Parts: sequence; C-alpha cells; structure tokens
Amino acid sequence: MRAIAMMLLSCAWVAPAWAAPDTVPGLWLSADKAAVIAFKACAEPKDALCGTIVWDKDAGTPDDACGVMIAKLNTWQDDAWRNGWVHDPRTRKNYKGIVRTKGDTLLVRAYIGTELLGETEIMTRVASIPAGCKSKETP
Repeated sequence: MRAIAMMLLSCAWVAPAWAAPDTVPGLWLSADKAAVIAFKACAEPKDALCGTIVWDKDAGTPDDACGVMIAKLNTWQDDAWRNGWVHDPRTRKNYKGIVRTKGDTLLVRAYIGTELLGETEIMTRVASIPAGCKSKETP
C-alpha cells in the first residue's frame, strides 16, 4: 500500500503544471517567428478567448495577415481553453482547437475529429509588438 502511495506521489510530481485561464492573455510569438498573436477576452461573448494576429513578417504585402482572428475558444475546461476553433491563415482553414499554457509557453493544438489527430504549435511569450501591422491591437 505504501509503495502505491509513493508511486502516485512521484507521478504527481512529474505531471505538468498547467496554468489557469488568466495566464493565456498576452502577446505570443509563433513557432516560425513570422507572427505575433494577441490573446485576450473576446468582444462577444466576453467569457471566451480570442487570438488575433497583431504583427506579421509579411505586413504590407499580399500575404499580410495582420488583423486576422486565428482563434476563438469558448470555455475553460480541464486546464485548457476549448470548444471553439483555430484558424490557419496560410491554408485559410478552420480546425477544432485547444489552447494551453505552461510558463511562458503557449501550446495551440489544431485538430479534426479528435484531439489525438492534430498538430500542436508551440509559441513563446513576448513583451511587445514589433513595427509592421497597419493597425495594432493590444491585449
């Protein structure tokens, strides 16, 4: 019995420490360092989370994605924002999505059907928006 208790405690120690819903808002640099996304409460509904591109390396070109909303997630459940969509501006497709944080890392998972059949992009927190987009949005 004591061995089982020790094993459970050791598993709890190595389990990831996922954060609360209020750790997601802010500015996040995409994995390819081509965009900064501002995550904040949606205008409607106010208890949802939205992500919008506020800086794009292609600003001012035909590939400019400044101002494009790339995520709208409606509920915080099981240590993640869920029940919404994420958008890939390169393919112009929407997918089911989940957003989680761990420290200064944001994990955006896009999938079709089940979460297991998806892809995760790892973003890092940044303090400011580089110059580039015509209209800047702040978190």
